[in-house]
Amino acid sequence: MTFPTIKLPARPLALQRGAISIPLAYYFSTPILLAIAALMIFMEAPGILRDYTISQNPLIVEGNIDGSCKTRKAFFTTCEVDLSYEQNGQRYDKNVEVMFVDLHSGDYETGLVISADHPELATITLGLDMLWNRIITLAVFTLLLGGGGLAMIFFALRIFRARGQLQNPAPLTVIPVEITGMETKRGRLAVTYADRLSERKTKRVAHTHFESGHEPIIVGDAGSHPVALAVWHGATSLPVLLDDRLERIEMTPEERTQALEPLYASAAAAGHGMAAAAPAPAKKGLSLARRLGLALLVVLLIVGGIFGYWLWYVTSAPSQYNSPGMDINNMMPEALNRWGCDQLKARFGDGLAPFGCTAADYQSWK
Repeated sequence: MTFPTIKLPARPLALQRGAISIPLAYYFSTPILLAIAALMIFMEAPGILRDYTISQNPLIVEGNIDGSCKTRKAFFTTCEVDLSYEQNGQRYDKNVEVMFVDLHSGDYETGLVISADHPELATITLGLDMLWNRIITLAVFTLLLGGGGLAMIFFALRIFRARGQLQNPAPLTVIPVEITGMETKRGRLAVTYADRLSERKTKRVAHTHFESGHEPIIVGDAGSHPVALAVWHGATSLPVLLDDRLERIEMTPEERTQALEPLYASAAAAGHGMAAAAPAPAKKGLSLARRLGLALLVVLLIVGGIFGYWLWYVTSAPSQYNSPGMDINNMMPEALNRWGCDQLKARFGDGLAPFGCTAADYQSWK
């Protein structure tokens, strides 16, 4: 596929340093991702190391276990328990937290286990049963979050390096690029483009901003995306999107006029006049009313999902001890909570009442 192009002077040329932009998300997303990854390692790695040590020579002992497990997002489970036990005439009190991924409804059964070699190390048998699950979960989250943060640092460094090279004159090679996004923000046109059409086809994505009155040179389309002209600047790692006046390139007004003449001639031959070189309209962001409508729709979907889950819990769940169900039922208005507890009591009245349906003794039904 060929597109109209321009012919630039053969001598080395410099470009504006700001022709390649760094997305604002890079500045705040990167530290957040790395901080979350570090926090997860700090919170979970010591417990995993402790339980791995216990698993080498475990010893189940009698003691008190007081705590609970909570499931979030239907599969992300965290358990926090207080352990009290005696071993070799000494009393120990420990607080244990474990995190794992599991599709489970109802209660977990667990016991107290310590290291026969190091009796001060204690955990719950559930923690040992889920040890590899916990290791894999921590590794996956750390790789995703930490890897994402490191990748953004790498991309930011590549952008900084490319920006630093633009002001040094170098040969320019004109190429077509695919525009993947355009949006007007505070009077400036923000454009995202990708090198998918040139001979090199690096598929690298870059970002740029045009000041008011400046736009890219649109020369066609590739499927659903407009095609604009950009240049490779010497050995720079990212292409630079050109503006419709070629003011990003340091050359004379006469040279700019001569470079753009082939585009105007091609447009005139096709019967489109000057408009052929004009850019496609930028994709405008959603209006405030549209955004509020979408936000309201999301809220309604969430509320509907929660209400549907609660309805399933009180009428059809296989156990009254479903952690999300109990929490939701407890948060319901008094009338709905009472009705839900009546449904649960009709099916599980022979057992202890779940959280949200207990009387003052925290055991019997309301």
